[in-house]
Amino acid sequence: MMASTTSAPAATASAALALLLLGVGCSARNGGADDVSDVVLRVGDQIDGAQALLEASGELDDVPYTIEWSTFTSGPPLLEALHADAVDIGQVGNTPPVFAAAAGSDMRIVAAFASSPDSTSIVVPTDSDIESPADLVGHSIAVTKGSSAHGQLLGVVKAEGLAFDDIDVNYVQPADALAAFSEGQADAWAAWDPYIAQAEDRVGAKILVSAEGYSNTFTFQVAAVDALEDPAKEAALEDYVGRVHRAVLWSAAHPDAYAKVWSQHTGLPEEVTRIAAERRAPAPRPIDTELIASEQDLADAFADAGEIPEAPVMADYVDDRFNDLVPEAEG
Repeated sequence: MMASTTSAPAATASAALALLLLGVGCSARNGGADDVSDVVLRVGDQIDGAQALLEASGELDDVPYTIEWSTFTSGPPLLEALHADAVDIGQVGNTPPVFAAAAGSDMRIVAAFASSPDSTSIVVPTDSDIESPADLVGHSIAVTKGSSAHGQLLGVVKAEGLAFDDIDVNYVQPADALAAFSEGQADAWAAWDPYIAQAEDRVGAKILVSAEGYSNTFTFQVAAVDALEDPAKEAALEDYVGRVHRAVLWSAAHPDAYAKVWSQHTGLPEEVTRIAAERRAPAPRPIDTELIASEQDLADAFADAGEIPEAPVMADYVDDRFNDLVPEAEG
């Protein structure tokens, strides 16, 4: 499941540590700055995740704890690892928490970001006879089960008055989906960036329909309950979430610099990561009633479609303790 693991160096200067933790509000929350120098924060990541983002923005330069990175193919296996106590926190899209909550996972959404609807789309070959979402009937479509693309596909199917049985849905991980789509074994592919940009670059794919009007396009930082209940890890999580918030705003203002580092991390062509970085344009946002209601609508839709046994109460799987870290966007 885990594809790679790297560690960031731990800082040793206690004065700098105390100032850093005070700066992100740990003193106010925990009644004093916890010493996190011995903490190993296990972070789950994806190809579109946080490691390249934090490195490019300089947010990994002074981390006062050790980060142990593990890379996953998509959000569902990442949250499986979190449930198995192999990960403390990780970045996923809007749908993996719904499936994890339906399975009773001990996880909480602790940070949220709004991305452009164009960053989650259904793509088809340039010469495809599929010209509208209704044309998907009877065609094969590749999608990763429990991913944000699965959520968008559900939204499209519902809006068109269809059911999953009306299309030939193939549940595969992104690498296999790209291969199937590239080789003509799938008529369409529901995906997210940078996979969309990769399909456009590799086989000249075109976007049939984006997530606009079909599903929310939130991404989340999701943490394990056990990590949140450990004072030292909570302090490290708070610091980490603050870094991700700052890095996200930085990436929106510096897409070229971010794309360069992202390309180096993934081996994807820089033109692919640049398109993905510019198209995604994420922004930090608080965890609030609007967000929870949107996630509940998604959970209800998956339950109605028979994709999960019953809809979990998504309000039970959010934690807004880090809302005060959400920065104001510049400009």
